[in-house]
Amino acid sequence: MEHAVIIEKAQNFVRKTLENAEGGHDWWHIHRVWINARRIAETEQSDLFIVELAALLHDIADSKFHNGDEEIGPATAETFLKSINVNDDIITHVQQIIRHISFKAGFDKITFHSKELEIVQDADRLDAIGAIGIARAFSYGGFKGREIYNPEISPNLNMSKEEYKNAAEPSINHFYEKLLLLKDKMNTATGKQMAEQRHRFMEEFLKQFYSECK
Repeated sequence: MEHAVIIEKAQNFVRKTLENAEGGHDWWHIHRVWINARRIAETEQSDLFIVELAALLHDIADSKFHNGDEEIGPATAETFLKSINVNDDIITHVQQIIRHISFKAGFDKITFHSKELEIVQDADRLDAIGAIGIARAFSYGGFKGREIYNPEISPNLNMSKEEYKNAAEPSINHFYEKLLLLKDKMNTATGKQMAEQRHRFMEEFLKQFYSECK
């Protein structure tokens, strides 16, 4: 099957699967990550087919919506890709990207690396910062019934992986526990460049937010 046909099938599968997903983790999140991954890949030596498949499937079954099961995403991707006869080596690579792309995966010892992971990870991180990142943070916080802000609850800057996974602090704390850290975790030159303006936008947002809380 031609790569273009497989990518189209993957788009349709993801869009259908995530049609009722939380707003910060829906098809349009996937679409933005996919577009940015392709943009970053233009400046990197990589396998574009793997980049596109991993970008499209990276959140097909996010563990935070599946009782913390970190293997449901790779397993769901494998089942779909096998159903359309994708090569086993490609499936394994896509699964490894899904396993290692998330911020929380950084709490574990790094056991996998590829240029394709770098690209998709940067694209995913870009969607977690800037105006989109702000919107997604409050969307998910509302979905979980969290406070927007509580000055009596300080951010936890030394979380363990389990503490991060089980965190229920106000959404503003998430900026300090993750979002403001992402600029310095970008892998590629293009990703780093794209992150700069988005990072500054978040800093300006926080200044304005606190000025309105006085």
